Amino acid sequence: MPNIKSQKKRDRQNIKIRTGNKLLKTRIKTDQKRLAEVVNSKNIEEAEKNFNILSKHLDKAVKKGAVHKNFSANKKSKAAKLVNSIRKS
Repeated sequence: MPNIKSQKKRDRQNIKIRTGNKLLKTRIKTDQKRLAEVVNSKNIEEAEKNFNILSKHLDKAVKKGAVHKNFSANKKSKAAKLVNSIRKS
């Protein structure tokens, strides 16, 4: 337990920040799972819609500093390949 007033405040801030980051990361994982399900059902319109939602959430997470920009770029690239795989078939 910290005795210094500023450290107590930093602890409170870190809890809030950690909670927000966890929410963003969980949302990204959920979006990826939804996209994979839609791709398996071969619904192109739904896949594109879910891809846009995933991209939006990744961009928000990068802007807030919850994830690194390269992490976001890799996830978007992998998702785009998934969506394009059902377009070709």
